[in-house]
Amino acid sequence: MRLMCRKLRTDVTPERALAALGVRARALRLAPPAALCGDWFSSRAVIALSASLTPVRDVAEAFAVPTRLPRVRDAVPGAVGGGWFGYLGYDLTDPSGRSGSLPPAAWGWVDRVLRLDADGSWWFEALLPDDDPDPADEVSELETTLADPPETAPWSSGPLSRPLPSEHYDVVKACVHAIEAGELFQANICARFTGEFDGDPLSLFAEGVHRLRARRSAFLAGDWGSVVSFSPELFLARHGQRVRSTPIKGTLPRRNASDEHLARRLRESTKDVAENVMITDLVRNDLGRVCATGSVRVPELLKVRPAPGVWHLESTVEGLLAEGIDDAELLAATFPPGSVTGAPKIRALDLIAELEPTGRGVYTGAIGLASPIAGLELNVAIRTFEIHEGTIALGVGGGITADSDSEAEWQECLHKSAPLERLLG
Repeated sequence: MRLMCRKLRTDVTPERALAALGVRARALRLAPPAALCGDWFSSRAVIALSASLTPVRDVAEAFAVPTRLPRVRDAVPGAVGGGWFGYLGYDLTDPSGRSGSLPPAAWGWVDRVLRLDADGSWWFEALLPDDDPDPADEVSELETTLADPPETAPWSSGPLSRPLPSEHYDVVKACVHAIEAGELFQANICARFTGEFDGDPLSLFAEGVHRLRARRSAFLAGDWGSVVSFSPELFLARHGQRVRSTPIKGTLPRRNASDEHLARRLRESTKDVAENVMITDLVRNDLGRVCATGSVRVPELLKVRPAPGVWHLESTVEGLLAEGIDDAELLAATFPPGSVTGAPKIRALDLIAELEPTGRGVYTGAIGLASPIAGLELNVAIRTFEIHEGTIALGVGGGITADSDSEAEWQECLHKSAPLERLLG
């Protein structure tokens, strides 16, 4: 198999490109596009022209699918070409066996993508059999499609229903009691907001890409529903043998450019710093299970970064995968992400199953792409809508420690949900 790259004559924005490709897919009766926007594979967007995603219910199979990659010759540095677009839902490893309305995982092979590079140029990239001619007519047709993109299709949503604050207080208090009893150091406790949705989920994603500018946005859809993610968090980036994770733990609201004092307060918060350090250590241990001895390090600790509506504390852990380790083994060692479970992870998973009243679905899983030439990148599926048969759901939560205050934890959920609820109108 070979890689073909052609620079496109267009300066269309990602959100307008998504609108055009959505119309194209419907006209040609293709599966809808899939998209990664923000900061993926050192690019600003990677969009599959059409992605037919198949549900996967077995955890071992879900981890194995992205390892099934062909050999590609003539690879160009920076290119993506295609690969497996998909998601791994938290449901895959929920000890309670609960499941949401969407499949626990889904993957789809894509051999054609549009990529917006860091310099603002669009590329058509394709993975082709060695004896196939270059699809020049397809490139020309795409340039015509992108030359006059339509307005996005309509969508609407009512206000989201929330659990009572007192219900969340009770769960947080029960978690604090478990921490005080020495069962664990930290757990991530979440709530689920739900509502009605009508219209085109791809248009919701395009509008969110334009307004929120999240670093790890992702869109996937199929007959089973849609996943619309505006995540700020990187779960895994594996390029060659080098792997990196950037866990987020610690949050304060961010309303405008003049509230830098909140960023400083976050960095000085004993509770938030403790949260982040504990999870960074957990991620370091997870990667240590599959990385070469001595290669795991923390090049960045407790960096304050902006995200839609909030400030976050994040750290970076990186390592070099041991000889013979593939992505299935990497995922088995690290999934679900430590930042949305707790420490120790196994007890946190069990406690979450005991305390949270509903399953999480896709939320707090991972979404992304495995490419035969660019590697693997997955976000943490937070700030993520799940859409299914006229309903929309949004999970929100935060890390609980011995110092947690129930009201403050509820307010953190609201700070995180606010930009997405404003997007819904």
